Amino acid sequence: MAETKGAAGRSSGMNVDTKLVRELAELLAETGLTEIEVEDGDRKVRVARGGGVMMAAAPQAMAPAPAAAPTAAPATAPAAEAPAAIEGALKSPMVGTAYLSAEPGSAPFVKVGDTVSQGQTLLIIEAMKVMNPIAADKAGTIKSILVENAQPVEFDQPLVVIG
Repeated sequence: MAETKGAAGRSSGMNVDTKLVRELAELLAETGLTEIEVEDGDRKVRVARGGGVMMAAAPQAMAPAPAAAPTAAPATAPAAEAPAAIEGALKSPMVGTAYLSAEPGSAPFVKVGDTVSQGQTLLIIEAMKVMNPIAADKAGTIKSILVENAQPVEFDQPLVVIG
C-alpha cells in the first residue's frame, strides 16, 4: 500500500510503512501492551489491538455479572508488601473488570485453599465486552484472592496468589 487516493482521485501523499506497522504489532504481542504510538516528524503511526489476550482455555459466552454484591471477599495481602511485589501472584494481562464466577449467583471459579492445576480458569476479565478467562500459570494452592467480584482491574495488577 504505497499511497492513498483522495475523493477526487488525487494522491494524498501519505505513504504507509507496512514494515513499521508489522514491527509495532509484533511489539504489542511481545510486551502485552494494548496500543503503541510513534511519531516521526509530521507522521504518526498508532497500532492498537481491541480484542483480549489469547489464552489457552477457550473463551466461553457469559453474561457479565452485575457491579453490585461481590460473591466472595478477597483475602488481604501482607501489609508490608507492595501490591506489585507479591510473590507468586498471578497478574492481570489487561485492563477490565474482574469476575470471580461465570455468571451472577453461581459459585466462584476458585476459593482460598483450593488446589488448582496449570491452565485452570481462576476468574474472568471483561474487556471491551469480551470475557477473557484468566488461567493459572502454575499448579498449586490458592493462598489469597486479591480482587473482589466486579472490581475494575489494571494491567499488571496482582489478582490471585498461588503457592
